[in-house]
Amino acid sequence: MQVTKEIDALLSLIDDPDGDVYLTVSGKLIDYGLPIKPNLEHLWENSPDEEVQSRIESIIHKLHLSDLEKEFVTWGNSAEQDLLIGALLVAKYEFPEMVFQPTIDSIEKLRKNIWLELNSFLTPLENVNVITNILYEYFGLKGAASTYEILNEYFINKVIEQKKGNSVSNTILFQILCNQLSIPSSIISFPKLFLIAFYEPTLSKNEFTKEDVHFYVDATSGHPFSQYDIDRYIKRMNIDPNIDYCKPLCNKEIIQTLIQETACCYEQKSETHFKWEELMRISEML
Repeated sequence: MQVTKEIDALLSLIDDPDGDVYLTVSGKLIDYGLPIKPNLEHLWENSPDEEVQSRIESIIHKLHLSDLEKEFVTWGNSAEQDLLIGALLVAKYEFPEMVFQPTIDSIEKLRKNIWLELNSFLTPLENVNVITNILYEYFGLKGAASTYEILNEYFINKVIEQKKGNSVSNTILFQILCNQLSIPSSIISFPKLFLIAFYEPTLSKNEFTKEDVHFYVDATSGHPFSQYDIDRYIKRMNIDPNIDYCKPLCNKEIIQTLIQETACCYEQKSETHFKWEELMRISEML
């Protein structure tokens, strides 16, 4: 961005010791949006003062955050609310410079490999077996229980790069492939369990009940489960069996869950707690 007198004045005041002045200056710089970023980076490179560098880094972070919030609002207001784009936006919080296309291309390659093996004579379970074979055997995807210790396992770009996710991110990747292949399925959130339900193609995502579900898949490993298995799980975990847990999550709810789970990775450490607050605010915006 071309340096104007106002921009030059604002940049010169970043090191002002008065906290109120700094807040006013940073707010005005953020109002310029991402085009002001090169100016801030140039100042950072030419400033030996660590406090000034820290302030510049904070302003740049807020610039990216403001831009990301706008992208989430656009995504949330879109008719489709594409699940892959939503997951990529979550990853963009941690990797603001990331380019979406490499991840999109990698998933498209997986989709093509799966599509070549599918045919109309396969049963629903056989179709899903094709997905699991490609995803876990050919591609080599690994899964683990969701913890808040390994941040990268929540970001779909890193799941693709490292070929390892957790129960939330693997489930989202599996569902993205099902959506792209027009395989009727929906993510179901049981207590302490994220599953994909597969049902009759004549039913919509919003009208099926547990009686319509052929089977469930745990995307941590690709292992299928019957309704009998789920009923046993509910009993073993002392979960109220009278509650109907077979309610499909819409894409917005799935992304909200991903945001909230990712936010928990930042919550416990004082130096990153502000990131938990920022992500929870984005979740509430949706």
